Amino acid sequence: MSLPGLLSFHHVLMLSVLTGAADGYYNYRWTQCIYSSPDLSDMVFIEGFYFNKYPLVKFNSTVGKFVGFTEFGVRNCRVLWNKDPNILQQEKAQVDVFCRHNAEITEAAVYNKTVQPKVKLSSVTPGDKTHPALVMCSVYDFYPESIKVSWLQDGVVVTSDVTNTEELPNGNWLYQIHSELEYTPKLGQKISCVVEHASFSKPMIYDWDPPVPEFEFNIQLLFTIETAGLVLGILIAAAGFIYYKMKSAGL
Repeated sequence: MSLPGLLSFHHVLMLSVLTGAADGYYNYRWTQCIYSSPDLSDMVFIEGFYFNKYPLVKFNSTVGKFVGFTEFGVRNCRVLWNKDPNILQQEKAQVDVFCRHNAEITEAAVYNKTVQPKVKLSSVTPGDKTHPALVMCSVYDFYPESIKVSWLQDGVVVTSDVTNTEELPNGNWLYQIHSELEYTPKLGQKISCVVEHASFSKPMIYDWDPPVPEFEFNIQLLFTIETAGLVLGILIAAAGFIYYKMKSAGL
């Protein structure tokens, strides 16, 4: 999908003050191409002439003629530019010759490009049996800007306890976004971050592998020790029983 586009070019002429002061007068021409349709069918060409910050004359391709904003501009539009069909035809042709030509180059070089994001999951707050945990899904260096980040908990979409930032520009045409999920740690639960972006053919799922909370680690360790002790006790008892049978049989 094409993004709303604006191509803008300035042509500036500075006329120094006769007194030799550092300041000057600026007479400049500003051309713009504005569009939002993917096929560039709504392209508009605008050309403006300014003196310092004040508009003198503007041409808009949707209007089809020059419009003056000062006495000087109105007079020139009436007696010169709007009376010459060749000038008007040249201005109207800029929609195709100048605007669409440059917009197609820009679309191909920039707007239609995609860059896949880099995704990192990290623990903000570990959490325990009585306090919630906080995990962050950081999505970096993607283009274009539009993106969706969501969460799954045991395969079910999470609709609460989620906080997202806006898409943040890196300053190099790329963007980043961060999403946080607050949850209660449980044994065997599965937390996943889902990222949907134009650079992916389908939503990408990134599973969170949280560290085992200390209280759960201690329970697991105790259970393992108890199990190992039980197995060892059974083996010793079995060995003693076999030894007793062998002695009783005179072996």
